[in-house]
Amino acid sequence: MTLRIVVTGTDTGIGKTVFAAGLTQYLDGVYWKPVQAGLDGETDAAVVRRLSGLPEGRILPEAWRLRTPASPHWAAERDDVAIDPGALVPPEVAGPLVIEGSGGLMVPLTRRVLFIDVFAKWGVPVVLCARTGLGTLNHTLLSLEALQRRGIAVLGVALIGDPHPDNQRTLGAFGGVPMLGWLPRLDPLTPQTLKAAFAAAFQREMFTTGGAQ
Repeated sequence: MTLRIVVTGTDTGIGKTVFAAGLTQYLDGVYWKPVQAGLDGETDAAVVRRLSGLPEGRILPEAWRLRTPASPHWAAERDDVAIDPGALVPPEVAGPLVIEGSGGLMVPLTRRVLFIDVFAKWGVPVVLCARTGLGTLNHTLLSLEALQRRGIAVLGVALIGDPHPDNQRTLGAFGGVPMLGWLPRLDPLTPQTLKAAFAAAFQREMFTTGGAQ
């Protein structure tokens, strides 16, 4: 069975792409972001390539690349592009596949389909990335509830940011899923510092158990 994991988040800008880069390198896997909205500057796939240190062939091309930096449904409309949710199918690869979503779970892919709906159709387990600071309790617990309602398997929550032990403890008590670990802010953020921090923060079996689909 192929190991496939969706990396999603409670919001945008929480460090999900950095986490995805660390996880792809940690699992010696392949990375895929189905939809990239915003092409000015470094794309998420380019960030993962730079931070994971993996060869270019292990970073798969996006299914849709949209110029406008916005929610995919609106970016597609502005770019005069029609996204077909049914055409988004996890590719078959040799080795673990890490799939990064766009923003949070409830981000619209089209006017009728949310990203969480696509994840439910895939049946691939998710890692929920969440910030450590203010607001994370509400956002994370709501996200977990949405995943549970759709029957999506959750490998656990990965916290990203400055240390906040009480938030981690509280989410562990209310969330009903494993707390996978905490990835601190890294300065400098390099392939070497990310690799070391990821290995120190997470245990491989927490991702590989239940991740085969």
